[in-house]
Amino acid sequence: MKPRRKGQGIDLEKIKKMKANGTKGLHLDEALIFERSCEGRIGVAPSRFDVPACDAEKSIPRKYLRDDMGGFPEVAEIDVVRHYTRLSQWNFGVDSGLYPLGSCTMKYNPKINEEIAALPGFSRLHPYQGEELSQGALELMFQLEEYLCEITGMDAVTLQPSAGAQGELCGLLMMAAFFKDRGKPRTKIIIPDTAHGTNPASSHLAGFKVVPVKSEGRGALTANAVKDVMDADTAGVMLTNPNTLGLFEADIKEIADVVHKKGGFLYCDGANMNALMGIVRLGDLGVDVVQLNLHKTFSTPHGGGGPGSGPVAVRKTLEPYLPVPRVRKRGKKYSFDFKRPRSIGRLKAFYGNFAIMVRAYSYIRRMGPEGLKRAAEAAILNANYIKERLKGTFDLPFDRPCMHECVFSDKVQQPNGVSTMDIAKRLIDYGYHPPTVYFPLVVPGAIMIEPTETETLETLDRFIEAMKNIADEARNAPELLKNAPANTRVGRVDETKAAREPVLRWKAKPPL
Repeated sequence: MKPRRKGQGIDLEKIKKMKANGTKGLHLDEALIFERSCEGRIGVAPSRFDVPACDAEKSIPRKYLRDDMGGFPEVAEIDVVRHYTRLSQWNFGVDSGLYPLGSCTMKYNPKINEEIAALPGFSRLHPYQGEELSQGALELMFQLEEYLCEITGMDAVTLQPSAGAQGELCGLLMMAAFFKDRGKPRTKIIIPDTAHGTNPASSHLAGFKVVPVKSEGRGALTANAVKDVMDADTAGVMLTNPNTLGLFEADIKEIADVVHKKGGFLYCDGANMNALMGIVRLGDLGVDVVQLNLHKTFSTPHGGGGPGSGPVAVRKTLEPYLPVPRVRKRGKKYSFDFKRPRSIGRLKAFYGNFAIMVRAYSYIRRMGPEGLKRAAEAAILNANYIKERLKGTFDLPFDRPCMHECVFSDKVQQPNGVSTMDIAKRLIDYGYHPPTVYFPLVVPGAIMIEPTETETLETLDRFIEAMKNIADEARNAPELLKNAPANTRVGRVDETKAAREPVLRWKAKPPL
């Protein structure tokens, strides 16, 4: 083993004796709030009611009343504060430490953007408020569209889709409408095995048949592979770039030429735009439509399924099909344009998730063109740093420069009976959230690590040392990994049973 640098990581003997990060000192247990209830205890003194009391069972239909939980817990204010504080300490978030699964869910985002989105002029807007009272919001949306056009190299943008997957659906519906408009509907979409998993689902929802194409072990799609399956019945190709292996699709311009010669569109899944912004414009590479995940690239926390925002940028050819309404500017006045006869219609109530747009707008304005470019460069640098330092310790299926993320596998650890899941669970004992595992599917036992642009060199070094220690354990003490996590409140759970038999309601009668 190479000697460790002072203060970075610990050796195998020490780790065997160590309690995990985050479990030293007070390790507080916590009962359910109903179990803390004591009759007569008061935490809040509300004002006297100015309406007569009523019997819930007489006012609310019986089928809507719960039998398993009556009334409210009676607890002191300090008990409420401590209860929820302790629960929050059981969780792990980006404010707690490194989330190596990256921008998909838990990239760190500047707090200033949260504060701006919470300004009363934005947070108290009502979607039914008239245009004359919403000029500031409309101006922000209009300018954000222009910024996203510049970043992508496209001609027009809709902010309406509420997530990346809905943005995919939006782009595909516009492509379908384009061909239907010309009396020559097309039925197929080409999708490589390095694309995001939502691409096939979105294609089916839009009415297309998916034509899968393999990357043939290169980690990227070739123009020849597209040429072999592209025909007059194919609406286009859905290309994720950078792809799910964290690699740049180097043949993208040649692929665009093949698709365009057959009259199709090149769709780019732009969820990984945080590796490209300021460096390359997708429109300059031949892309016709791209969705952007504002909640990934442009500063919005996106844990637990939302909220999100998935704007779609298109070339002029597809602009007439963008969802309604569109924001228009006439003189100094902004308004919504609903008179768009070829539009695919609405995709979401009102005008999209506005608070997410405010965060993205703030982020772009604060960063500026050079700042966005530096962020992308830092994301690439961080991922390649991890790749090079862990290369040899873990199997690296594609040993070439990566973009924002790098993909390893458990091939080196498998002879000792250690799997990717074991490695991920052991990382928890070291105080880290596990990275993305078993994805992309083209790499068996995949370990996908995305540090993002916001992590410092010292943080990366500590994470790398933890991964190397785990590799040492896999060789010399694999039982540590098989029983991990060992220092959490709950050990390794049966995730299959949890998915198939979820317990969504506490069935015991609370003590009141």
